[in-house]
Amino acid sequence: MESGLQRADLDSDPICQFERWYRFACATEIPEPNAMSLATVDGNGQPWVRSVLLKLYDQRGFVFFTNFGSDKARQIQAHPRVALLFPWVAFARQVQINGRAERISTAESLKYFATRGRGSQIGAWASPQSQVIRSRALLEAKVEQIKQRFAEGQVPLPDFWGGYRVVPEHVEFWQGRDNRLHDRFRYQRRTDDAGWTIERLAP
Repeated sequence: MESGLQRADLDSDPICQFERWYRFACATEIPEPNAMSLATVDGNGQPWVRSVLLKLYDQRGFVFFTNFGSDKARQIQAHPRVALLFPWVAFARQVQINGRAERISTAESLKYFATRGRGSQIGAWASPQSQVIRSRALLEAKVEQIKQRFAEGQVPLPDFWGGYRVVPEHVEFWQGRDNRLHDRFRYQRRTDDAGWTIERLAP
């Protein structure tokens, strides 16, 4: 907080700047440094927000995974504009990302699914995410059923499960400072797709 964030310290590319902060967050050993809030909007204009985990990121955007029948997936299908927030409160930093969410390819989802633990793979098959269920016991019974179904060999990728990539249009880096005089810098994608403009915002 004492050193703050200066324009001269920023990378010209927000993904590279994010990587700097993300690596720092991982090095501090805070719980779940890849946890991010995902905001979506339903058909009535009602905002919804929940925590998801960042699993991949590159110059194309930020990727998380979910059941395609979940509330967030259905909301994204209808209204693909979303927002992400990385709330690294422990060291007075946050990163806000606004953009469009789009499904990644099945090949990309399969590549990630293969790295998950077997229990998580089975859980993806067993959970009818966001649907009403009568009891925990029924969910656990479904897990046992899936275990038996795939008792031999690898667990395949469910056709109802995969990743979304949030393609950023705005990225804001927020560094807390004393007396609420925070440092804020917003990257905005240029309309000609020739890089980014960077602006300092008032706290």
